[in-house]
Amino acid sequence: MDFYPWLVFVHIAGAFTFVLGHGASAIAAIRLRTEREPERVRALLDLSSSSLTSAYIGLLLLLAGGIAAAFAHAWWGRLWIWSSLVLLVLIAVAMYPLGSQYYAKVRHAVGLRTYQDKKDDPDPVPSSPAELDALLSSNRPGLLAAIGGLGLLVIIWLMVFKPF
Repeated sequence: MDFYPWLVFVHIAGAFTFVLGHGASAIAAIRLRTEREPERVRALLDLSSSSLTSAYIGLLLLLAGGIAAAFAHAWWGRLWIWSSLVLLVLIAVAMYPLGSQYYAKVRHAVGLRTYQDKKDDPDPVPSSPAELDALLSSNRPGLLAAIGGLGLLVIIWLMVFKPF
């Protein structure tokens, strides 16, 4: 029995799950740009955080399925697969600090703790409306969307067309 189609299926299902989970976070980030009510900002931040669990599960599935499919079909000698993996790592390396640092500041600005806060640290003091407005008006979400969106399109192009 040829397991390759099943491995590709797991890879694509993982990619879909990743994009679905990460997409909810991205939409929340875009919506934050126009929101100024601290309670609504907190709700959007919670939605974003909770959607990332499915994104990470999807990422694990897409990596496992893709790597297994590459072994099953002997793709490791082709440059497109290595380019896809390197690009995925570069996107993650670029987006993680840009996103986590920015959203930690926004969470603190509305009085929410982050995973970086120590358990015995006091709760953050909410920022003034002007400080919150300045944070939420940042171009950081657009930069993150551009890096992730364009990177994803290039990876899809590499996977579909296998140019080299």
